[in-house]
Amino acid sequence: MVAATGVIVAAIFYMLNLRETTRNRRITLTTTLMEPFSTKEGLRDFVELVSMQWSDLEDFKKRYDSRVNPENYALRQSMWIKCDKLGQLYNDGLLDLRTLDIGSGSVIQYMWTKFKPVIEMYRKTDFTPLAYRDFESVAEKLLEYDQVKGDLEKGRLGRIMQEQADAMHAKTP
Repeated sequence: MVAATGVIVAAIFYMLNLRETTRNRRITLTTTLMEPFSTKEGLRDFVELVSMQWSDLEDFKKRYDSRVNPENYALRQSMWIKCDKLGQLYNDGLLDLRTLDIGSGSVIQYMWTKFKPVIEMYRKTDFTPLAYRDFESVAEKLLEYDQVKGDLEKGRLGRIMQEQADAMHAKTP
């Protein structure tokens, strides 16, 4: 009887320890993945990307296409790939929306809103049709999440995102 009780206690301890280890690994992973959005360099990259301006998709290509502006291309791809990888982890169930929303500071939503027409254009010409699909799906989920929370109506970033989206959609044929 004592041996059976010892086995049960050991099993319970093991399960609790495993749960705590999994939780700690998840926190470490999340912190590591979100770090680029909160560093000085990451914020500079974000500001540089959101400062980009173009009148239509042809103008975008003239100013920022990889063949004419490889530096901007590398910066853009770096940010998009980070967002896509976070989307993949969300779609695989390894990250939740709340964590992504808090950790990315709306960078994912803003990047998608600003560059959606550009990514869709390149899906037709240079990328595969499914390029950045995880970025797209997580950004759309985060935008819905923000609307439920009311952030899009209340927040300055939400207003900017909406204005940018309205302007781009008005210029896209």
